[in-house]
Amino acid sequence: MQFTVAIDGPAAAGKGTVARAVAEAFGFAHLDTGLLYRAVGAKAMMRGRGVILPEAAAQIARELTEQDLHREGLRTARVAQAASKVAALPAVRAALLEFQKDFARREGGAVLDGRDIGSVICPGAEVKLFVTASDAVRAQRRYDELKAKNPDTRPETVAMDLRQRDIRDASRDVAPMRASDDALLLDTSELSIDAAVAKAVALVKKRFEKA
Repeated sequence: MQFTVAIDGPAAAGKGTVARAVAEAFGFAHLDTGLLYRAVGAKAMMRGRGVILPEAAAQIARELTEQDLHREGLRTARVAQAASKVAALPAVRAALLEFQKDFARREGGAVLDGRDIGSVICPGAEVKLFVTASDAVRAQRRYDELKAKNPDTRPETVAMDLRQRDIRDASRDVAPMRASDDALLLDTSELSIDAAVAKAVALVKKRFEKA
């Protein structure tokens, strides 16, 4: 059985949490596609000694393995910024395209979350969700997450980083972040984690029972 759930949305909206919960609820495989770009960004920064070189990033993307997605340090704010930069490179996106498409159509069902899953990677997905939240809510969530790891984290810096990332993700020439016309909108601004997950699972269950 092939059944694909595509979940898109901006950073800190809750799409990763929702995606993992949906995958667990239905026994589907899960791929956080942002980790692909984080892994490429982290390696590219290391290879370029802090500077991301497009050709090097594209080569790294072509050689990426699933093992690279489990490296430590991929969740830092610095790597997130690098991920957003390499994600804007057409050669990097092209190199990772087949990886994601193959994962999406695997037997047993799959959930993918990212920025362009429903619009580019899996336009034929059985379910498309666009998970969003207000800028203020997203900034507070990301601040809380990062402050737990680094007490020196400043809220204004987190908010600025999110704004810059949103602009890059939405304005890039290749596969910009946007909600597909047929995506179901899930605004988590005023929802608890449990409520957001329950709503997402209910939406997917409706489509799954019809499939």
